[in-house]
Amino acid sequence: MAICRLRASLSLLKTKSPFFHYVPLHGFSSSQLSSQFESVGFIGLGNMGSRMANNLIKNGYKVAVHDINCNVMKMFSDMGVPTKETPFEVAEASDVVITMLPSSSHVLDVYTGPNGLLRCANLMRPQLLIDSSTIDPQTSRKVSVAVSNCILKEKKDHWEKPVMLDAPVSGGVLAAEAGTLTFMAAKICNNLALAVSMLGVSEAFVLGQSLGISAGTLTKVLNTSSARCWSSDSYNPVPGVMEGVPASRNYAGGFASKLMAKDLNLAATSAKEVGLQCPLTYQAQEIYTELCKDGHESKDFSCAFRHYYSGQDEL
Repeated sequence: MAICRLRASLSLLKTKSPFFHYVPLHGFSSSQLSSQFESVGFIGLGNMGSRMANNLIKNGYKVAVHDINCNVMKMFSDMGVPTKETPFEVAEASDVVITMLPSSSHVLDVYTGPNGLLRCANLMRPQLLIDSSTIDPQTSRKVSVAVSNCILKEKKDHWEKPVMLDAPVSGGVLAAEAGTLTFMAAKICNNLALAVSMLGVSEAFVLGQSLGISAGTLTKVLNTSSARCWSSDSYNPVPGVMEGVPASRNYAGGFASKLMAKDLNLAATSAKEVGLQCPLTYQAQEIYTELCKDGHESKDFSCAFRHYYSGQDEL
């Protein structure tokens, strides 16, 4: 079952996290959960959110959407999907709301702003609020506390208060399209490892090219050896080696370098807060910050191969 479908994501409520209120779901069948959350609100219709929302629509959920981008709102409206002017209006029409937003400030505004999801804290309709944004833990805690102080307009079964779920995703645009995203509560750590992995793979390819080894040959070696990883076998950064990845289309789409830089900033801040030395975090942060300053902020993060290391396309 595609994990981005709501039924699958509800299983995350069984996971204990310091960022959201834990509610045991024993006693509920899958069919009960599906029927209880038929009306879904989705806020944030960017590269990831639009595809996630589309999958929910395809799987038969009643979806209402909101985004500050008028063009994407029109696109959903033309598909017959109800569009709402504010997050509050989405909340009024939904049993569960999913948010997929660029930064902590956006999350705070959508949840606690004047027209936010929590505007009528004493009479909220949504029982479940799932934030799939990648933000700092402090903001997640702050929003979670605000949600825990709210009261449901209509109490159902075991639900007396709305529940906040911190559930960032991994897999990128391709997985969002295919409905194979992984929901987690450790996104900053995951993206730190991903950034370092991509830079290491890119560096290896450039060294190989300098030594006369083609990227295609080195890819085969890596993918049958101990260095095999997602950056080499599923998201290869060298143009001409793999079809269907951002490198095959001039690094368009995918996961923007500015978002990777943002996530590395979050990782670096978190490391400093706990007094941890993370030299690779800081090096990766420096590289992606430089890529953004050089005008590549909207390119997929695998563009480091070409625009930082000056790697060559595979002919």
